[in-house]
Amino acid sequence: MWAAISPYRNSEAMKAVEIVEVAPRDGLQDESMVVPTKAKIELIERALATGVRRVEAVSFVHPERVPTMADAEAVMAGVKRCPGTRLAGLVLNERGLDRALASAVDEVNVVVLVTDAFSRRNQGMTTGQALTMWSQVAARAADAGVAATVTLGAAFGCPYEGVVDRAWVGEVAERVAESGPSEIALADTIGAAVPHEVDALVREVGSRSGLPVRVHLHNSRNTGFANALAAVMAGAHTIDASLGGIGGCPFAPGASGNIATEDVVYLLERSGFETGLQLGGLIEASRWLAGVLGRDLPGQLARTGPFPLAPAAA
Repeated sequence: MWAAISPYRNSEAMKAVEIVEVAPRDGLQDESMVVPTKAKIELIERALATGVRRVEAVSFVHPERVPTMADAEAVMAGVKRCPGTRLAGLVLNERGLDRALASAVDEVNVVVLVTDAFSRRNQGMTTGQALTMWSQVAARAADAGVAATVTLGAAFGCPYEGVVDRAWVGEVAERVAESGPSEIALADTIGAAVPHEVDALVREVGSRSGLPVRVHLHNSRNTGFANALAAVMAGAHTIDASLGGIGGCPFAPGASGNIATEDVVYLLERSGFETGLQLGGLIEASRWLAGVLGRDLPGQLARTGPFPLAPAAA
């Protein structure tokens, strides 16, 4: 039995891990087709039905830059809110925050890219300017009673500047922590990280910021799931994941899909962690999403099913 051989069960490392579903935002933003608003709303509601309690639902960015996210207000207006759940909106500046607050988001997620080259291409500002923007957004969100989180983009590697120094990421984390985010997320935007790097950076940022750490991992080089396990073993409380493994960054060359929600839930729960999510429902939602997009998705469990396939005979 797995319970007898798992090195993580009955240890201090065993704990609950929160999953943030990001398919509606980071997943769909990189699709070539524009998914209808009604289908986006259904995607969010299907995720909530599996037990997901946090969803990054929309992105409040300029519609000419990311046309797949142009209907953010309509999506937020259409979703049936459930008690105990939180719908987040990604914002890149104060104009995005204005839209997010008007749409009654439960939290805002602000991206600060840790390299100047990527930050200029993605947001038209340096990292230093992004830190200033973050502090302004954080203050306004606090005044509005809305939680604010920060994602440090390209924390494990930049498509334009290469390897990113871990101590620099820790310094950026300290600076964003001054404005009181509820957590700091570390994004492997181009899927460059390997487990020992994830372990080290999660520990560094957690120690230097004093805040809960979330990770946002892409599977571009097939290391995303190993990195997820390394992250929770190092103390990360929360993992972003996308149904079916869809997604990517339109401004980062080679940034392919996120880790698939159903696959990472299988990995974590078989390793002794608890997510509180219904694996069968996630698989069903992933298969539904494949039908909406009209193609096979990167996630594996929608093809293979979980293991054991059926309860053992009494």
